[in-house]
Amino acid sequence: MSTRKGVMRKAIVGFALCSLFLMLGPPANAQPSGKTPLIGVLYSGSKASGESPLRAFRQGLRDLGYVEGKTLIIEYRYGLAKTDHLPKLANELIKSSPDIVVTAGSAGIDALKRSTNKIPIVVAAIGDAVGRGYVQSLSRPGGNVTGISFLDTEISTKRLEILKEVLPRLSHVAVLRHPNSHATALREVRTAAQALKLRIEVLEARNPDEFEAVFVSAKKSGAQAVNVLASPIFFAHRQALVDLAAKHRLPAAYEFAEFVEDGGLMSYAASLPEMWRRAATYVDKILKGAKPGDLPVEQPTKFELVINLKAAKQIGLTIPPNVLARADRVIR
Repeated sequence: MSTRKGVMRKAIVGFALCSLFLMLGPPANAQPSGKTPLIGVLYSGSKASGESPLRAFRQGLRDLGYVEGKTLIIEYRYGLAKTDHLPKLANELIKSSPDIVVTAGSAGIDALKRSTNKIPIVVAAIGDAVGRGYVQSLSRPGGNVTGISFLDTEISTKRLEILKEVLPRLSHVAVLRHPNSHATALREVRTAAQALKLRIEVLEARNPDEFEAVFVSAKKSGAQAVNVLASPIFFAHRQALVDLAAKHRLPAAYEFAEFVEDGGLMSYAASLPEMWRRAATYVDKILKGAKPGDLPVEQPTKFELVINLKAAKQIGLTIPPNVLARADRVIR
């Protein structure tokens, strides 16, 4: 009789434990068994303009052991450099119930944050994530956003210093910005210009249709160089900016090396493809159960000076040997 009671007690305990497990379910961040993770990517530009960074992102995932289409699915949306398209595209991605969404730039983040405050958002590249209010701090982001934040204000200032070295008589610089760009970068550039005794003329362009007028204005006002601040719109249409700088024979400094690879004069910044590659590590950690609010925001530690000697020759500019010696890469 006692043996029978013992068996019954074990059965009851076993049933209770199974019921408890079923009620609790799997951990909130764990992937349900058999479900292939879905990653949404919201890219502000076109597929062609994002070829290099997105290729680096996919390579980063492969390096971590993921096989696209088998162990992970990526769904893309391209804004085609039209920021008013992003909210609709963000909604489409969120409705597909992705496990994580990945983007870069403030317009992409803003669109996704309006669509969700729960799905993790991994930012591949953003200037001053804290100043823009996307994270509470670099060490403890809080919320559903984390990723890589580059030092937009500092590198914009550094580019001014390099322009001054390249053009010792430089006194007047046109600063090209998108109207939606954060004011912090411009404020820091103004401070740097004052220290370098440079006159700053701020010019704004929302789309490629306004680029020509900007360069005409810069030339008429006597600007001797152009400092192009970061913007997904500028990056997507970088060839147009590069061509206009050459047409108007204006030395220009850009945010990313891709501008220089496409014929621009010089850039000083962290590698954009490398930042996208690093974004893959955040995707991996979140898929394995980490919360985005607990993952510290990374900042690039390596910055590259890239110079295009063909572009310099085209506008009749000689790059000083001391600047060339410091260049990480020279395109001849």
